[in-house]
Amino acid sequence: MDQFAEQLIHGRTHISPKRLGSPEPSTSQKETILLAANAAPDHGRMVPWRFIEIQESSRSALGEVFRQCLLDRDQAATSIQQQEALDKASRGPLLLLAVANYKDSNEDISKQEKLISLGCAIQNILLTAYAFGFGSGLSSGRALQSDRVRSLFKLTNDEEPICFITIGTVLKNKPGRIRPSLSEYHSIF
Repeated sequence: MDQFAEQLIHGRTHISPKRLGSPEPSTSQKETILLAANAAPDHGRMVPWRFIEIQESSRSALGEVFRQCLLDRDQAATSIQQQEALDKASRGPLLLLAVANYKDSNEDISKQEKLISLGCAIQNILLTAYAFGFGSGLSSGRALQSDRVRSLFKLTNDEEPICFITIGTVLKNKPGRIRPSLSEYHSIF
C-alpha cells in the first residue's frame, strides 16, 4: 500500500466538535472535500445521499431545535442543560448534515446498500478533510431523529438524517486510542 494512503487511513481519528475551530476549509477545499463523496461505491449511480451545510446564520435555529428536543425529552432540564443544547449547534466552523435518500424506483438496491454507500461517501469526506490538514468528527443524538429536525431541514418522507459532520482546525487533541487488533474483528469460516 502506498505510504500516503496508509497514513491517511490510519492517521485520521475522530475529533470532537468541541475541539475544532477556525480556520475552516477554504471554498475550493470545501468543494474538493464534498466532491470526494462522488467516489463512493454507488450501485445504480443513484447518489442516495445529500449533504446540507449549516451556515453560521442558521446555527441559532438549529440550537433552538436542539433545546426544544431536550425539553421534549426532559421538561425539568436545567438552564445549564438547555444552554449546552443550544451551544452544540455552534461547535466547529464547517457543519454538515448527512442525509440518506432512499427514494428510487430501482427496488433491487436495498435501503441497507444505500446507507452503506452514504457511509462510504462520509468516509471519503473525512479522509479528504484530513488530507487537507483538518480534523473532523461525526455526531448524532436523539434530536437527530425528531420531527423538529426533519421540519427544520425540510426532509422528505424518503430521507433520513444520519449524522452531523464537523470539520475544522484541531484546537486540542486527545491522546489516540488503541485500535483493535485484526484478530478482534476478523475470523475465518
